[in-house]
Amino acid sequence: MSSIKDKQDEIIEEFSSFDDWMDRYQLLIDLGSDVEPLDEEYKTESNLIEGCQSRVWLWAELLDGKVYFRAESDALIVKGIVSLLVKVYSGHTPDEILDNEPYFVEAIGLREHLSPTRSNGLVAMIKQMRLYALAYKTKCEQ
Repeated sequence: MSSIKDKQDEIIEEFSSFDDWMDRYQLLIDLGSDVEPLDEEYKTESNLIEGCQSRVWLWAELLDGKVYFRAESDALIVKGIVSLLVKVYSGHTPDEILDNEPYFVEAIGLREHLSPTRSNGLVAMIKQMRLYALAYKTKCEQ
């Protein structure tokens, strides 16, 4: 399995083939369109991420010491953004998630090309994934 760093480097490489931000937005929309819908049973208030303008659901589970994420949003660009985060962090241990900042966000220029509310939502998504990792880490250590 690829490391978190490898996955981030792949994303940076994929986005670097587009100079125009309209093309990068289209890539995000395409990525969002490819996301498998989240089962209705996981679209609960407790799985909604606070601080997002759009509705974003994030669900996580711990299997064999690794955290697996599933997510969905009602906005395609946001769905694309959260799919990148899921791609980077899903299938890794809590420590790996906590020890790796999502540097691809800056590297592809994502934060600077998002509206302030979307940027806040991105921060909220990352924070929620890290909170899940921290909770699972604590659970594993008990």
